[in-house]
Amino acid sequence: MNYTIHTIEDWQEVVDSILPQLKHNILLLKGNLGAGKTTFSQFLLKNLGSEDEVNSPTYSIVNEYNTPKGKVFHFDLYRLKNVEEVYDIGIEEYLDNSFLCIIEWPEVYEVELYGLNYHTMSIVNTGENREVSFD
Repeated sequence: MNYTIHTIEDWQEVVDSILPQLKHNILLLKGNLGAGKTTFSQFLLKNLGSEDEVNSPTYSIVNEYNTPKGKVFHFDLYRLKNVEEVYDIGIEEYLDNSFLCIIEWPEVYEVELYGLNYHTMSIVNTGENREVSFD
């Protein structure tokens, strides 16, 4: 599924389309700095019924949000240098005890997901728009 984001409000259409397609509890978000990963997460969590304020987990590494369907954990692995650091934060425990785990900058951990079911969203900032793909 592919989308083009022209305005911030367009994220709602993306969430409306993707939400029924979320079959797995892991969502990898890929994109350069400023692409819109956290903005997408804000729209997604609002639509999942969370009343929590959604912020980028850049410095905290993981943020926890409550939804009527269960806990959502939002990761930012950008500052982690290797897979051992990912394990040190206890990612497996989060994955096992969540309704959804949103993982920004998943590349350092992606090989470890082999055999697990997950979705991937890629966002490319073209300067004027955001090109989004979801699978």
